[in-house]
Amino acid sequence: MKPSLFNRRFTFVTLTAAAALSFGALSSARAGECPADQRRPDGNGQPMSATPASGVTDVVITATELAKEPVAIQGRLLRARKLDIAPGGVVPWHSHGDRPALLLIASGEITEYASTCAAPILHKAGDITPERNPTSHWWKNTGAKPVVIYAFDLFRSQDKHDEHMM
Repeated sequence: MKPSLFNRRFTFVTLTAAAALSFGALSSARAGECPADQRRPDGNGQPMSATPASGVTDVVITATELAKEPVAIQGRLLRARKLDIAPGGVVPWHSHGDRPALLLIASGEITEYASTCAAPILHKAGDITPERNPTSHWWKNTGAKPVVIYAFDLFRSQDKHDEHMM
C-alpha cells in the first residue's frame, strides 16, 4: 500500500526535525543560548538591572486554566503573550525561579542579560528560547528595528491581577 501524501510529509518533517535536534545536541550551544564556556552559577553572570520597562507592548493573547485540564496542575495558567519591543526598548529584570517559559523570537534581534551567563546573549528571528529556573534576566532591543516575541509560560493563577508580569 502506498503511503498517503500526509504520511510522507509527516515522515519527512519528523525526520528533518529529529536530524536538526540531533545536530543541535552535538554543538556546545544552540542559537540564542549561553555558550558553554560562559555559563555561570546563578548570580555570577550578568548583573541585575534596575532599568524599568520601556518601549514594550505586552498583550495577553490567551490563557488556559490548567486545573481544569487533564494535567490538573493547580494554581497555574498556560499563558500566551505577544511582546512588541521598540528599538531601545527594555524588558525589565525578572525571574523564572518558578515560572518556566518558552519564547519564540518572531522578528528582529534582541539581547538578553542573564544571571547565569557571563556574556550577553543575542537572540535572532526564528530562535526558540527556554526560560527556566534559576534564571533571572532582562532584555534590550539594541537594534534599529522592532522585535516581536511570542511568550508561553506557566503563570501563577494568584498573579492574574498582574497578567502583564514579565
